[in-house]
Amino acid sequence: MKRIKTEFLGAKIDSPLVLPAGVMGMSFSGLDYCVQNKVGVVTSKSLTLKPRSGHNGPVIAEFTGGFINAMGLCNPGIEEGLAEIDEFKERSNTPVIVSVFATNTKDFLELTNHVNNSKGDFLELNLSCPNVFDEFGIPLAASKDKVYEIVKAVKEISNVPVIAKLSPNVYDIVEIATAAEKAGADALCLINTVGPGMLIDKKMVKPILSNRTGGLSGPCVKPIALRLVHEVYSKVNLPIIGTGGVTYGDDAIEMIMCGATLVGVGTAVYYRGINCFEKINQEIIKFMEEEGYENIQAIPHLEKIK
Repeated sequence: MKRIKTEFLGAKIDSPLVLPAGVMGMSFSGLDYCVQNKVGVVTSKSLTLKPRSGHNGPVIAEFTGGFINAMGLCNPGIEEGLAEIDEFKERSNTPVIVSVFATNTKDFLELTNHVNNSKGDFLELNLSCPNVFDEFGIPLAASKDKVYEIVKAVKEISNVPVIAKLSPNVYDIVEIATAAEKAGADALCLINTVGPGMLIDKKMVKPILSNRTGGLSGPCVKPIALRLVHEVYSKVNLPIIGTGGVTYGDDAIEMIMCGATLVGVGTAVYYRGINCFEKINQEIIKFMEEEGYENIQAIPHLEKIK
């Protein structure tokens, strides 16, 4: 698949497709299974300092257009999570993004020190989880000052490139992205799930999710993701991992045209199976052959917003 090989923050990537945080769990075998099905980069679940069981079920539901979920950041904790990543790296050269979540700068720094002692290739700061309002309040990514503070502090000690994962649920995402850039972020990931939203069980007369609300993902959020990726690309000079509703090759092409360097593929695993990565790769290649693009870098971007 020579046509779709690319680079990201100095790493050679066989495919522009990224497995986002949380989609395939945390085991090294799950990550390796995605690589066998032609994903270019894998991301860990968002890891916290201590293990988290997450919210009580039900935590996910399908609706016309996508999914709503409130997993509650369930994860095995940073130490066990990194052990799985190190095991994965014993078997694969595929780059790994270690995603971490905390609520303050001190804890993000402690998480960073753990990642520094791992085989992870990149560090993703999850500043944007929308379904833990009851525990942590408004996402950190809603504050440009907090984003700047955390990214700057982490960059000062991190041994690997730092990716800031931003929330779509803000008034001005360009303002937040600019703060991350000024603080020294190496790249951005956007978007996280949209919301929170709610679904109702009519017979039970109650919300379907035990958390009542959750974040939206899937095809329904793609237009939002495309707009936000393009807005940030127009104003910020950082590589972008664009994610949100990418199910087919055409979706990935649109995301790249909006300015994404890499493209996250999540709910497509449900809709099209684990081999969705290989299918999307082939669909991208088919489009490039039809349009005469020699490599993925030749795909044009939309004109930047003035």
